[in-house]
Amino acid sequence: MMKERFKVIPAVHIFLVKDNQILLLRRYNTGYEDGKYSVLAGHLDGDEDVISAAQREVLEEGGINVAYEDFKIVGVMHRKAKEERIDFFLTANKWQGEVVNMEPNKCDELKWYHFDES
Repeated sequence: MMKERFKVIPAVHIFLVKDNQILLLRRYNTGYEDGKYSVLAGHLDGDEDVISAAQREVLEEGGINVAYEDFKIVGVMHRKAKEERIDFFLTANKWQGEVVNMEPNKCDELKWYHFDES
């Protein structure tokens, strides 16, 4: 009898930074943390590495392309919610294209905020 393997849910969170600003989105109509702010983020789809997942997410959610080498992994966090998760935090300050809200059905605001803005 095969023992079931331990599973963890991996996700990427991308800090896009320009001119002392960070890109934030407000979640909408998702059923999870609606009305709260987040960075572009998502789960790994299997058969992709962390940076490839980040590339996919910034394209799907923000309509931009970030070169593989322009991402920097800045943190990793293991956490226990209902299930165990591992979150990878990445930053990028160079990309191709203009940021646009590609998922208005899940995000009702996508905006640059100054780091010192309260």
